[in-house]
Amino acid sequence: MASRDVAFWKEAINDEMDSIMSNQTWELVDLPPGSKPIGCKWVFRRKYHTDDMIQTFKARLVAKGFKQREGIDYFDTYAPVTRTTSIRILFALASIHNLFVHQMDVKTAFLNGDLNEEVYMEHPEGFVLLGNENKVCKLVKSLYGLKQAPKQWHEKFDHAILSDGFRHNNVDKCLYSKTCDDYMVIVCLYVDDMLILSDDMRAIIETKRFLSSTFKMKDLGEVDTILGIKVKRNSGGYALNQTHYIEKVVSKFSHLKIKDANTPFDSSIKLEKNDGRSVAQLEYASAIGSLMYAAQCTRADISFAVSKLSRFTSNPSVEHWKAIGRVLGYLKNTKELSLQYSKFPVIIEGYSDASWISSVGDNLSTTGWVFTLGGGAVSWGSKKQTCISHSTMEVEFIALAATGKEAEWLRDLMMDIPFTANNVSTVSIHCDSQATLARANSGVYNGKSRHISIRHEYVR
Repeated sequence: MASRDVAFWKEAINDEMDSIMSNQTWELVDLPPGSKPIGCKWVFRRKYHTDDMIQTFKARLVAKGFKQREGIDYFDTYAPVTRTTSIRILFALASIHNLFVHQMDVKTAFLNGDLNEEVYMEHPEGFVLLGNENKVCKLVKSLYGLKQAPKQWHEKFDHAILSDGFRHNNVDKCLYSKTCDDYMVIVCLYVDDMLILSDDMRAIIETKRFLSSTFKMKDLGEVDTILGIKVKRNSGGYALNQTHYIEKVVSKFSHLKIKDANTPFDSSIKLEKNDGRSVAQLEYASAIGSLMYAAQCTRADISFAVSKLSRFTSNPSVEHWKAIGRVLGYLKNTKELSLQYSKFPVIIEGYSDASWISSVGDNLSTTGWVFTLGGGAVSWGSKKQTCISHSTMEVEFIALAATGKEAEWLRDLMMDIPFTANNVSTVSIHCDSQATLARANSGVYNGKSRHISIRHEYVR
């Protein structure tokens, strides 16, 4: 209240309280004997556009959920969100089938959930009603900060959208589709951000109208930014990049004196476990988290490096920090790179590979895979294997089995999306090891290969 932006913050606070009161989030009651009210606090945040201009001033009343007691104030807390893989597949399909992609945002999403438990809360600061100083707020709807708030919101949204004729995707429960006589529409939900896809603009307008009549929504029009990923539509299809996010990360760690690099990792350097004193462990964990987000969303090219460096988070050394600096230097040098999806190819293809004993000290190898659709990568991974292998063939075979699992998930996802008219019952996977291919196509077991027989059956 003492800042120069006080007028904007007051407006944001009043907007939040209006949403809470119109939603009948609580009722004032006397505190029952033996009950303890939890506290609450105001959280203030400026939201920015990708060009660093202030978008909105946001004030949020947050309950101190850390004071809730499990089994009394809450039970389940789990709420699903869509995978970023699903989002990329939707953009690939939008490029192939020339779909419209629009975006909506739910205003104060968590206030929509209904509470089943009895939770009492103190009055919010600055809004204590005269004559009711000794009363407490009994929460009827969920509030930000409560342990069960995400779960209750998802249940409410799930019930509402299914009642309008939508149905779940079999493998991603935050993907909903609806097929009518003259159009098909898909809704993809990530907490309170949603994408609406259709080949018919009427379908998108009808879906928006239904959602706006059920919840307080903000119509953001054609998709521009989703989960920090910048979306650009061009004549060929859609392109996804994180240029603005990478700039922020590089700026955050600029004190490392980052130099431009052409590759994210120097394979000649063998990183080993640090037996000495850790160097800036908390900051290292923060750097890994920042890089992980880029690797998960659009930057498949740094997956191996991030997977490798994340193994030293508990006790980083100077050498590990140098490797972090190289990844940041590579991102700085290639920040404009984007995932580009086009109309071809319309089938999904996978590529499997592995590096034998890439981890010094524990003799474990690394699995890697990537799947492409519409000319761009939609799914990828780089993970340390959990078992010691006796040969490069076994290493490649374990990687092939992991790729097979992802292929099965992708196939099931695609088969349940209305726009994938082409047959996706078979997914092509490429492997560069002739010995592994021979083993996969062989039905003979002997003493040397019995231990991979379960994986063998899975790959077949």
